[in-house]
Amino acid sequence: QIGLIGKSGSGKTSLTRLLLRFSEIDGGEIKIDGQNICNITQSDLRSAIAYVPQEPMLFHRTLRENIAYGKPNATNAEVRHAAEQANALDFIDAQKDGFDTMVGERGIKLSGGQRQRIAIARAILKDAPILVLDEATSALDSENEKLIQEALSKLMVGRTSIVIAHRLSTISRLNRIVVMDEGRITEQGSHDELIKNKGIYAKLWSHQSGGFIK
Repeated sequence: QIGLIGKSGSGKTSLTRLLLRFSEIDGGEIKIDGQNICNITQSDLRSAIAYVPQEPMLFHRTLRENIAYGKPNATNAEVRHAAEQANALDFIDAQKDGFDTMVGERGIKLSGGQRQRIAIARAILKDAPILVLDEATSALDSENEKLIQEALSKLMVGRTSIVIAHRLSTISRLNRIVVMDEGRITEQGSHDELIKNKGIYAKLWSHQSGGFIK
């Protein structure tokens, strides 16, 4: 479980784009289990990764189809369970057509928080060995975020997880925290190790008391 932090423009999201091969690297290698990702087809690579971006991509389909995008053969019960885990069930059941509600182009009929919950439900249902969360809870209020953080914590168990966040408290419990600046790693370690080092992370934690990185 790895947390990535750094100010805007430090390279966090660029790193996830390279991992998912939305962009190709100019030099060097990215390996998963010792295998260069350039030797893996994009479809095979992405099937092994559940990705929740800050701005989720939803399709002009039903809520059910959007949640089941990563697992098209999912049963209705599985889709409903994933929605429940993502704290999305209440607002879905409140819709006139429930899971058969059309979300509009790019999910325009949903709020930002609702779109993120659908994307998180999609990741929960996909159950991939690698989980990448890029500001996955940024559009949620504190109550919903707490509930979803609990669900995501359970989801991270037993799988490789990369979490990008501005809120330090989101990543403080992860195994390793990587601090980035201008595309480079400036320090890394556990929360306790980085606090003892009294570097950038420790200063941010002290100044913001687990708040946001600007």
